[in-house]
Amino acid sequence: MEAKLLLIPWMAAVIYSSVPLFWFPIHPFAARWRRMKRSPYRALLPLWAVLIAAIASLTWPWHRVQIYSTLWGWVPAAFFFGAGFKTYARVFSEFGGHKLSGEVELRPGEHDQQLVTTGLHASMRHPIYFAHLCNMAGWSLASGLTINFVLLAVSALITFPLMIAMEERELEKRFGQSFREYRNRVPAILILPSKGRRLEQTHRTEAPE
Repeated sequence: MEAKLLLIPWMAAVIYSSVPLFWFPIHPFAARWRRMKRSPYRALLPLWAVLIAAIASLTWPWHRVQIYSTLWGWVPAAFFFGAGFKTYARVFSEFGGHKLSGEVELRPGEHDQQLVTTGLHASMRHPIYFAHLCNMAGWSLASGLTINFVLLAVSALITFPLMIAMEERELEKRFGQSFREYRNRVPAILILPSKGRRLEQTHRTEAPE
């Protein structure tokens, strides 16, 4: 892959790996963000931009270093891209942008507060994070970039699990026993959802990502 084209998978990995860092200051302090009269995204979006810039700066020295360089990498990558984008499309159609952006969590007075346990959430508690990791894996396999595999490993083993843990503590505070029962029944991320399980259309309500 040409050097200029390597910027695309590198930047994709940078953005995806910044997602947990964006949510770290949100879930533990959700009550404070909710008390703001103005949209909390006025502060959060600039913060996210700074995080992306910081990760990009830290990883820039390795943005062209590849473990391998072959077009055959796109073969396994296509499987992960397919799974990731299919999940994005399904989640977006079921919940819409307000739920995916976290606005329902941060501005509860403007949105219904219900725990969603149907649709894709009947198979895994965090389908959108599953999609993020699938696409990170796809860009890593396709490009062969060393830094992409490093960011994927850190995301899959450290930052994404921490983000999920913080999010679920916040959900447990709001939904109590209902969420605990759901958490005990459904895995956080399921690589291959059961074909026999019916994926019902959900209400347009908030759900774990």
